[in-house]
Amino acid sequence: MEHVRITSRLVALVVVVLVGVGACAFEPQSGGSGGGGAAPAGAAEQATGASDTPGPDQRGRSTPAAPTPKPSRKPTPKPTRTAAPTTTPGTGTPTVAGCPQGQHQRAVETYLARLGGFGAVTVDGQQSAADCAAIKKFQKRYGIRPVEGRAGPTTFDVAQRLATTDTARCKGGTGTTFCVDLTRQTVWALRGGKVIMAPTVTRTGMSGYRTPAGTYAVNYRNPKEWSDPYEVWLPYWQHFTQGMGFHETTTYLHEKSIGSHGCVNLLHTDAVRMWELGKVGTRVVLIGRRPGT
Repeated sequence: MEHVRITSRLVALVVVVLVGVGACAFEPQSGGSGGGGAAPAGAAEQATGASDTPGPDQRGRSTPAAPTPKPSRKPTPKPTRTAAPTTTPGTGTPTVAGCPQGQHQRAVETYLARLGGFGAVTVDGQQSAADCAAIKKFQKRYGIRPVEGRAGPTTFDVAQRLATTDTARCKGGTGTTFCVDLTRQTVWALRGGKVIMAPTVTRTGMSGYRTPAGTYAVNYRNPKEWSDPYEVWLPYWQHFTQGMGFHETTTYLHEKSIGSHGCVNLLHTDAVRMWELGKVGTRVVLIGRRPGT
């Protein structure tokens, strides 16, 4: 009888030990914090079927192998040729080499050919890769956005103003003369009667602040002037009359709905160049009148 009791106790102890091991096999590990941790990597893979190693409840079973899928043969697509020019989706605008064709294509080609310096263009009203490159170069030079090679209204306007500027209308002396065509909104420089800076774009006084025509002289210069009434910096400032002068613009130069308070606004490149050419005493000649002022 005593032998039976000992045997029963041994069996019960083995059962308790086995049950205890099974209960803790996949308990989340908390790293000593008491709970909420992630399960061990091996356990997670087995529970989700991500591991090829059979779990405790899979051993001794034979798992049928999944059929190996046969590769499907698809016909190799043949290369297609896209005719040029293509059309920009939703706009109907022809494009060549990534450049949309604008409504002023022929006129811009004509003006760029006349100006020179922007690459070869063919005056035929049809966009080409060479035309695209030349128009982009022109747009970048004169701060026209976006630089996309499209002969749009702003590109046409700037090209026309520059190509039709008559530098001979400004009478320069023996020294350096800054010339401003207020009508075309262009600026250039002469020295000894010869052009030393080709015409570039400007924006002068808006309505109510008209920049007056006349002959003046630079009488004060400052590489970075502060405007008290308008609280703005005026880089490469060269004053010539009544608080008006040449300086780099702080806004988009081609926004025609606005203007200066009489100053001659310049792109950065041109403001730097005129600063290099000018000095106190440099002659300033303004001709014409800005439209609308």
